[in-house]
Amino acid sequence: MSERERVSTLELFFDLVFVFVLTQLTEVLTEGHDLASLGRVAVMLTVIWWMYDGYAWLTNAISTERPRYRVLLLGGMGAFLIIALAVPQANEGDGLAFALAYLVVTLLHSGLFFGGATREILPIALFNLAGAALLVAGGAIGGDVQWVLWVIVAVVLWSSPAITGLEGLVVGAAHFVERHGLVIIIALGESVVVIGIGANGLELDFGLVLAALLGLALNALLWWVYFSDEHEVEEAFAAEPTPQRALIGFGYWHFGLLLAVIAVAAGLKKGIAHPYDELETWIAIGLAGGTALFVASDVGFRRTFGLARNRVRGVVAVLALATIPLGTEVGAAVQVAVLAALVLAGALAEQREAAA
Repeated sequence: MSERERVSTLELFFDLVFVFVLTQLTEVLTEGHDLASLGRVAVMLTVIWWMYDGYAWLTNAISTERPRYRVLLLGGMGAFLIIALAVPQANEGDGLAFALAYLVVTLLHSGLFFGGATREILPIALFNLAGAALLVAGGAIGGDVQWVLWVIVAVVLWSSPAITGLEGLVVGAAHFVERHGLVIIIALGESVVVIGIGANGLELDFGLVLAALLGLALNALLWWVYFSDEHEVEEAFAAEPTPQRALIGFGYWHFGLLLAVIAVAAGLKKGIAHPYDELETWIAIGLAGGTALFVASDVGFRRTFGLARNRVRGVVAVLALATIPLGTEVGAAVQVAVLAALVLAGALAEQREAAA
């Protein structure tokens, strides 16, 4: 089985669907206003990210230059598009459409991996197919049973490597780091896009410009948090490129990073409309909790590869949660400004610590 060193244009094209997936999940959280909506978003992201990341493992192992593989990957891309379309109403009748598209995604992934890379994927593929079948059953039944079954699927899928093992799977450090870095860029880009969506129809005065730039600044600083040591991550991973490290670092911790971006994006989308008014509690929690989760997940990601300088980031994550009263008592613009300032202060402190 070959190791891919560069991300192909087909993979980038494939990842464009992920922008739409994240946008749809952000919309569910934006309109939900409660913990139940957060739970639904978390469950859907868990199963979506499992298979979406599975395609990153797949394209790490096969050549995307072969026409047959390209056609099948485009088929998977189409199925992911249907999943994204079904996300907003997955709780109201589109759960079956979501699950059937997910089954197609899983069948294509298993077939491509089994036929084009390694047959060692079979044990995990069986878990994937069983999970997809349970999703279909849940989607067909609907209601609370649907979400109970989907939660079971989420737990089983992410636990399956502990049962099956990851022997026979090969990972290329350069490809993995680049591909997942691009996913984070796409996610942060979606968080910027929702600022424009939230500002649609509003008068472009100084207050709105300032609020929009503060939202961009927060996203830019989250970008810095992740990419400030990209080369060190790649070097550390290349020194020990085991599937277990790939699963923990690029699977589990990246789930936290993506959920964090969705939470921040939902907060920015709602907050931009009235940036200087007091926020609803759930919006302020989304902004603070999303920022804290992103930084904390990045700390876990770095520790997976033995990178130091995590103390400052841990402090930033805790302090981010303390900004919730600023949102509920003052406004989104002030809360976002303080969150950005905290992340910036952490970045500067890290630079001084590294130079010492």
